[in-house]
Amino acid sequence: MKERPEAVTLEGEPMTVIGDALKPGDIAPHFRVVAQDLSEKTLSDYAGKPLVISVVPSLDTGICDLQTRRFDEEAARLGDKATVLTISADLPFAQKRWCSEAAAETVEVLSDHREMSFGDAWGTHVKELRVEQRAIFVVDAEGRIQYAQYVPEIAEHPDYDAALEAINKIVE
Repeated sequence: MKERPEAVTLEGEPMTVIGDALKPGDIAPHFRVVAQDLSEKTLSDYAGKPLVISVVPSLDTGICDLQTRRFDEEAARLGDKATVLTISADLPFAQKRWCSEAAAETVEVLSDHREMSFGDAWGTHVKELRVEQRAIFVVDAEGRIQYAQYVPEIAEHPDYDAALEAINKIVE
């Protein structure tokens, strides 16, 4: 698996990311993650519908909490026009607790803890920490990436407006 040294920093400290960086035009790679009920989910479970994938290191940190709450609100606004996922390496039990405490009911929160399948395929697996690099992807109904942002500093917010503009172009 390809490694990208110094692809991301945490409070200025360089970290290595495993996997290739994806870009608009790429076909969305397959992944296998775990839902809160411990069932397996794959990319094909979301085929045929636009998809927003918000990737966070851990729901139990401030920026990840805010990012996921924001995308839960956006998922409610988008309704059935698109599916919104949040993926982290948190255990499904911790994700379920967070969703309950945050009253997050619209975004689907999934765990990559078991295999780091998503992180390796989508280029978000931070090797030193075994967490995900903060990122946002927008995938069209045909499975092609229309927007990709890898946030270069883990402790910074993504560009919400650019991601929302990308999904709105697809669904409107």
